[in-house]
Amino acid sequence: MTPFRSAAHSMVKLQESMGMFGKMPVVRNYFAMLDVAGNAQATHIRPPFAIDKVEVGNRTVSVREEVTLALPFGNLLHFAKDDVDTPQPKMLVVAPLSGHFATLLRDTVQVLLRDHDVYITDWANARDVPVSAGRFGLDDYIDYTIRFLEEIGPRQHVLAVCQPCVPTLAAVAIMAADKNPAQPATMTLMGGPVDTRISPTVVNDLANANPIEWFRDKLISAVPARYAGAGRRVYPGFLQLTAFMAMNKQRHVDQHLKLYDLLAEGNTDEAAAIQNFYEEYFAVLDMDADFYLETIEQVFQETLLARGLFEHRGKLVDPGQIRRTALLTVEGERDDICSVGQTAAAHDLCSGLRPHLKRHHLQPGVGHYGLFAGRKWENQVYPQIRNLVLAMS
Repeated sequence: MTPFRSAAHSMVKLQESMGMFGKMPVVRNYFAMLDVAGNAQATHIRPPFAIDKVEVGNRTVSVREEVTLALPFGNLLHFAKDDVDTPQPKMLVVAPLSGHFATLLRDTVQVLLRDHDVYITDWANARDVPVSAGRFGLDDYIDYTIRFLEEIGPRQHVLAVCQPCVPTLAAVAIMAADKNPAQPATMTLMGGPVDTRISPTVVNDLANANPIEWFRDKLISAVPARYAGAGRRVYPGFLQLTAFMAMNKQRHVDQHLKLYDLLAEGNTDEAAAIQNFYEEYFAVLDMDADFYLETIEQVFQETLLARGLFEHRGKLVDPGQIRRTALLTVEGERDDICSVGQTAAAHDLCSGLRPHLKRHHLQPGVGHYGLFAGRKWENQVYPQIRNLVLAMS
């Protein structure tokens, strides 16, 4: 399809130079078709966060990205702000490693920046990590999370979205058991598979439809020789994207038909919103095979953490050791990826926390992505996080 897409992109650029002829309905329809078809592709290009300013109080302050700590499989990225009079609480956002780049949480970061000094786990595309860097499994993900929290410093706050809820909870439990001075003051878990035995979703059913050997044999590939990670075994990001789209196939078809209509009508502003979403959604990264397979087996198939059997480096992880980190769980009423109850299960696991250090928020009327992006995230979910951080800072 690459030759077709290249030709389509070149022809779409011609429309602007065609004057009134380019605005004729039949011509607009033709170019709208080329535009939609030419951009319907998965890419491995990490989109920019493109956050250069934010409103803090009554002022607009500039934002710049700084890599605070660079590691082979991911960086600790800091959104540094200039001219902030009062120090803000430090917040680590643990982004999912599930086929998309951390930029999928752009809206999450944009809103958090108003009241917090924000960091994020900027995971690397495994196809670009040389084999000499070693393996990257679930234990390594937890180690990275702990290392990042230590780098930020004591009494910071951590927020995990979706897949990282389990390793983040494990990381904080390990830090609590070790009396690590960098234990976070608060931990927010949003739409994560803490206990997938509760109201299983299509995602959970797919993960349990086949034994782990099937996933290893059918879904894992070696990185081709033309990439830096040549020979590394990975779960390709385009397969994860395909699985996500298959869950809501008709919705994605409808959105692309709507995009065609908007372009044909010349409604470029509304069309741009759909285009920007899919530019982000189609940007995929490959996951190291060890991490992917261990997550499928230990989190989705065997639910080890929920059953009290999860181990890190051969040592049992006990969330009941957490006593200083306040817990907030957030779930969406219409979440079809992590259903209601799966994230709230963390409260039972954190048995060492006193009641006033536990909070739960069920957000009406939102699905999975509405938890961390959009108006309800900004106006209804975010205040819950901000209030907890203020109470514990």
